[in-house]
Amino acid sequence: MTDMTSLSRHAFMTEPLALTIQRKLPGPIERIWDYVTDSDLRRQWLASGTMPSQPGGTFELVWRNDELSADSAGRPEGFPEEQRMQSEMIAFEAPHRVVFSWPPSGEVSIELQAVGKDVLLTLTHRRISDRRNMVMVGAGWHAHLDILEVKAAGKNPAAFWPAWLRLREEYEAIVPA
Repeated sequence: MTDMTSLSRHAFMTEPLALTIQRKLPGPIERIWDYVTDSDLRRQWLASGTMPSQPGGTFELVWRNDELSADSAGRPEGFPEEQRMQSEMIAFEAPHRVVFSWPPSGEVSIELQAVGKDVLLTLTHRRISDRRNMVMVGAGWHAHLDILEVKAAGKNPAAFWPAWLRLREEYEAIVPA
């Protein structure tokens, strides 16, 4: 059995230019799988977009971070209200693992493991281009997964942008130069 009492809240480096972050979420695993793969549920914590269930299928992720909570304050200057990204499905193994491309050369893997009544979510983002983007990506995944954790518990999350700005400063100190 996996010990989930000592999970770090922050992402950690698992290989050069790769970050892994974990969260303990209330199960069952099928419900969390839906939060990861269903566009309407995923848009509540990350981005919308219909994911294909076959490797090689393409899809678009659409972020609207201002809409992730009732409080939309604090979007930093230079960040658009909406961001879009074209991705390709690499692996889709319901309800345990999804892997998709993160252009230009990155890859995101989300793995789910049932642990009693809970689910261990492990997200790994590989081939991040440089340290600056590792800081941004680390803070982003951390903030988005915090929202997923709150939503999965049936609660209302705090505003995304103030959390992301605070986390960006934390990741500046965590990610090696």
